[in-house]
Amino acid sequence: MEKILKNSWALFTGMGLIMIAHGFQVSLLGVRAVHESFSLTATGFMLSGYFVGYFIGAKTVPILVSRVGHIRVFAAFASIASIVVLVHSIIINPFTWFILRIASGFSMVCLYTIAESWLNDRASNKNRGSVLSIYMIVLYASMAIGMFFLNFSKPENFQPFILVSLFMSLSLVPILLTKKKPPKFKKIIGMKIKELYEASPFGMVSALLCGICHSAMFALIAVYAASMNFSIFEISFVTFLIAISGAISQWPIGKLSDIYDRRTVTVYSTFASAFFALCAIFSVGTMHLPEGLASSKFWFYIFTGLYAFFSLPMFALIFAHTNDFIAKEKFVAAGAGLQFTFGMGAISGPFLCSMFMDFIGENGYFIFLIIFHCLIGAYGVYRMKVREVVENPDSQFTPLPTTITPIGLELNPATEPIEDPIKPVETAETVIVENNPSQ
Repeated sequence: MEKILKNSWALFTGMGLIMIAHGFQVSLLGVRAVHESFSLTATGFMLSGYFVGYFIGAKTVPILVSRVGHIRVFAAFASIASIVVLVHSIIINPFTWFILRIASGFSMVCLYTIAESWLNDRASNKNRGSVLSIYMIVLYASMAIGMFFLNFSKPENFQPFILVSLFMSLSLVPILLTKKKPPKFKKIIGMKIKELYEASPFGMVSALLCGICHSAMFALIAVYAASMNFSIFEISFVTFLIAISGAISQWPIGKLSDIYDRRTVTVYSTFASAFFALCAIFSVGTMHLPEGLASSKFWFYIFTGLYAFFSLPMFALIFAHTNDFIAKEKFVAAGAGLQFTFGMGAISGPFLCSMFMDFIGENGYFIFLIIFHCLIGAYGVYRMKVREVVENPDSQFTPLPTTITPIGLELNPATEPIEDPIKPVETAETVIVENNPSQ
């Protein structure tokens, strides 16, 4: 562990600063949109731009890296992400912010991919699991810390945008000063959608629905809280709870999935998520009223935290379940295919959820999440009836952040590469003798 931290401290520090900026920015834009009186539909449309950019960037980054190299691409897109944040404070309207969110999403996926490629290069088969664990802790913990920076200045001021930009720019320093040579970039090719669906129908369908849920949850939780008259501290606290609960729950739920049928664990998790989302609605009561009349938010925090506890490990569960039905050498390709499917769902999540909120009211946020979690659970129950459990000794649950890229999936110890066989020396000598004209 000490050796990992010594060799990769620059990357972990840089990514920590990036995630502080990212967590701060997501919460800030949601609260500022409410303050600027953007309609809920316009806010959801604006926030969905991040996932559009993320999806485009995931397909484009290998070309960019192969042309100009890791360090230049990282420096360029960290700088772009820093500039984009500042432009938010200058031009304030939903459509412009949508374009800016596309640029942010594109930049972030480039940064994730390069960082994970670098970690992959420095990790060995013995310590890849430890590297991935530290990386996940850094991402979730830093994002959670970033959400508390909402309390340093009012969201309607320009100072918070400067602070986000500052953290993003600072992330360049440790990574650009590292002495290590950048790794050789290897493009990951995903499985065809048809092949992936035939291998695991539940894996592919649930990845799509999970993308819708997770993107809506992260993008709109600050909007929901601001609409319910939460104070800035209360907004930062509830967003912090979601990030931390998701990180804590990965290990216990993953352990259960290695003991029992993964579909069973996934179905119970998704129905538990729906149940606690429903409980969050009932806990609302009069807490949206002005201070002095509002009810306690204690139970809302508890139920929202429990919702995230069961919901956020689901992509890792789906990834492990899909691996149960494929050969080990296809684990990374299948993961890339699932990420593609997850991204397709993530693009539409915030926009669709905001339409629910616009039509039903603020609690449309949780109703939307309940519907899609129930769809995952219902389809899982159906698949359990038509397909038996498959024991695959190569497949195991590995905690994964929702931002993981196909390059990062290679850090999973279960994806240990199969080395090409070495040609025996005798064979080469025989060929030389046969071609010797003196014989």
